[in-house]
Amino acid sequence: MNGLQKARNEIKDLIDLLGGQAPKTADVLICPPATLLADLVRDSGQSGIHIGGQDCHQNPNGAHTGDIAAPMLKDAGASYVIVGHSERRADHGESDAIVKAKAEAALAAGLIAIVCVGETLAEREAGQAFDVVGKQVENSLPQGGTAQNCVLAYEPVWAIGTGKVATLDDIAAMHAHLRGKLHAAGGDNLAEARILYGGSVKPGNAAQIFAQEHVDGGLIGGASLHAADFAAIVKAGQ
Repeated sequence: MNGLQKARNEIKDLIDLLGGQAPKTADVLICPPATLLADLVRDSGQSGIHIGGQDCHQNPNGAHTGDIAAPMLKDAGASYVIVGHSERRADHGESDAIVKAKAEAALAAGLIAIVCVGETLAEREAGQAFDVVGKQVENSLPQGGTAQNCVLAYEPVWAIGTGKVATLDDIAAMHAHLRGKLHAAGGDNLAEARILYGGSVKPGNAAQIFAQEHVDGGLIGGASLHAADFAAIVKAGQ
């Protein structure tokens, strides 16, 4: 819930910092608030930067005031949508079943679904991290999910804004676990889906995090609000 019209200058600055074009070795995606989505589609022009939604409703249309349907995002120019973000799960009580339904709605609309999973501090301290996240993967992934239409994003909720830090070993261990879960959930069709890390990635730690096996990119929060920071992270991921 960040970004007014003046924030559109950031994507223009980002394009300039990237030399006018997104790198060919990495996909660059911005998921702005819905009020800016269509504008950023236009602003991104021929830069190769993708634009996506932050959430969608599980139904394609209907009387759901305040919600946004996946076909609406597609119509506005989006190519991706995030579902099951930790803040949606916490603030709106979204269950795995709802997240799965939203992901399936995204696929039906022709969008790529970014399905988020992650454990809380209490769950990690109880030794339940792998079980909790594994069940979220099993129960949140859409029917028909493949490496082409699904991305998995791991958010260690316990390491976001708590002062606690996920070590590189923590990240590597969970991502290896997730790779196995992807294979179990969808076989070869899903096993190679990209897995993003979403735990306070910044310019100073991005390269080390992206170097870990099974880390295929980042789900960037606060550092994506400023073009210079985000451009540095993009370059670290090339």
